[in-house]
Amino acid sequence: MLKQAAIIALLGISSASFAGGWQLKLGGSVLAPTQDTTTPLGVVKADHEINFTPSVEYFFGDTPFSAELLLATPFNQEVTLNGTKVAKVKHLPPTITAKYNFKNSTRFTPYVGIGATALITWDESGVADKVKNDFGVAGQLGFNYQPADAKNWGVYFDVRYADLSPEVRLNVANNYTFDLDIDPIVYTIGYSYKF
Repeated sequence: MLKQAAIIALLGISSASFAGGWQLKLGGSVLAPTQDTTTPLGVVKADHEINFTPSVEYFFGDTPFSAELLLATPFNQEVTLNGTKVAKVKHLPPTITAKYNFKNSTRFTPYVGIGATALITWDESGVADKVKNDFGVAGQLGFNYQPADAKNWGVYFDVRYADLSPEVRLNVANNYTFDLDIDPIVYTIGYSYKF
């Protein structure tokens, strides 16, 4: 699904007149899982994590549409079983969204977006000897604000939701396997720069 979304976005960019512009966003995010997973072994949770999450956005000419690719430095997320840390996993959450920007006469621009996300995992440790990559739908809601004295700079805040439930295999109880319901909300605040 992520590959299809990327291809569609690239085709859209190539068919545009390139009269639009680019925006670089440098932000920090809190990844907050919204679900717990109940298993025969007990309750499994993924913890909250804070990270640096830059993104790149392209605006299609004078239209209100844009496409944004969220990047990140690797997340190091802990997993607990009945409140006890049992595993840790590194992962990246690349996310691409097609956005609608509500342009108006003010410097405050709200936006909404929908797209696809991925959970790319590696370097599992603890009793989790395998966490599979996962793919899902992503939604986005936020705003960009450009101060009156700023030509290209602005500040932004957005909230994203990702539908992610990677399969986890524990090297206990005959390699017990289950889907870890994370479905995180990602809160991001930062600076934006148009060029």
